[in-house]
Amino acid sequence: MAVVTLKVPDPLGQPEPASVEAVMERARAAQKAFANVDQETADAAVRALAWSLYNPDHARELAELAVQDTGLGNVADKIRKKQRKTFGTLRDLLRSPSVGVIERDEAKGLVKYAKPMGVIGAVTPSTNPGATPVNKAMMAVKGRNAIVIAPSPLGYRTTARIVDLMRAELAQIGLPEDLVQILPSPVTKESTEALMKACDLVVVTGSQDNVRRAYSSGTPAIGVGAGNVPVIIDETADLDAAAERIRDSKIFDNSTSCSSENAVVIVDAVYDAALAALERAGAYLCTPPERERVIGRLWVKGKLSRDLIARDAAVLAEAFELPPQARDRRFFLVEETGVGKGYPLSGEKLALVLTVYRASDFAAAKERVREILEHQGKGHSCGLHTTDMDRARELAEDLDVVRVLVNFAHTFGNGGGFNSGLGFTLSMGCGSWQKNSISENLSYRNMLNITHLVTAIPEDKPSEEELFGPHWKRIGHQEGAR
Repeated sequence: MAVVTLKVPDPLGQPEPASVEAVMERARAAQKAFANVDQETADAAVRALAWSLYNPDHARELAELAVQDTGLGNVADKIRKKQRKTFGTLRDLLRSPSVGVIERDEAKGLVKYAKPMGVIGAVTPSTNPGATPVNKAMMAVKGRNAIVIAPSPLGYRTTARIVDLMRAELAQIGLPEDLVQILPSPVTKESTEALMKACDLVVVTGSQDNVRRAYSSGTPAIGVGAGNVPVIIDETADLDAAAERIRDSKIFDNSTSCSSENAVVIVDAVYDAALAALERAGAYLCTPPERERVIGRLWVKGKLSRDLIARDAAVLAEAFELPPQARDRRFFLVEETGVGKGYPLSGEKLALVLTVYRASDFAAAKERVREILEHQGKGHSCGLHTTDMDRARELAEDLDVVRVLVNFAHTFGNGGGFNSGLGFTLSMGCGSWQKNSISENLSYRNMLNITHLVTAIPEDKPSEEELFGPHWKRIGHQEGAR
């Protein structure tokens, strides 16, 4: 594609915005210039944003910066996450129309046209200060929107750097840099709320306080819920395969993902064998005294310790005073019997600690998962390791979750995967169960307005008998009595 330069008037005459109002004015000017581009140009913008992070040098730089600034996760997995999520999201976006006619239904006489929303306000978390801003920016620009990012203060430097890189890539192909901006530092609750009120759609990933603020801002909002993923291992499962999937998912980026397993519920018939499989996969099973140290040190005054969440396994082993044989383990198993406020292990941990429950059979395991989700994470997701698909369908029918994953490393399937039909995203909607407005993975479609062209079709009007007949039979209604 030839480079097309879109000229944007400078409404302020200054190179660096210094307020929410200034940022919004620049965003609106850039979006206005971009609003009527063709699909090829919109996709070129998406590719440019994707390359800003997928570029191996940038992925490494930003992963190192994120770990240095936040202390969360590890560099190798953050590089993998940035490239995998960006590549998968780009795949999804390039396969989808977002300009002009995006859908036709001849039978209903409907043609759907995509229109931009305007300026998207995106609140992003410290756990993914590089990947989430790019993921949301790609989706926003796919729909010919501009985006302004309000990052977590802890991850500000990382987010500011990726915003600079995104802007440079846009400029290189002649598109407005101000399609992507960041709130001026320091980001405060006040400046974030001002952005929420000024933009056309708010998309929030991160703290539930920010989600609630978004929904009360008066602006249309999409917030996502907290995770606390429980998975079941039943007696039909391939135990070693299940253990390896759970390990791969649990240890990824030191459990920073909301899709990371937080509890495994094992049916009694294979309990000991499943624990052995998890130990072969790299787990260490804590003794009862060690369990008490895990609880006492991972939670301080009822809150997760900032010094231990998302840390390497060796750091945790030392902090928990585990024996030498635990020092080279990948993650830690802690048995539990209760669920609720008095049982902190039943909640999300953001750490390489996996809670283990024993259930008498599959029915009991399902009810334990329900209890865990009712306590925390309802609506988000759960998993099952099995060869019995009837059980998977039973979970999907009976549990209040948006996603039920079968035989997956949960982190790699829940937010989209190359062997998962779910769309790539870093923001998982949890439905009304967590007071979210979407019960799906966030996508560019959530950032479009749709115009419906309606033309006449042959009349589709059933008879009264077709519609009311079953009810008339129930109540003894006589045709002639009408």
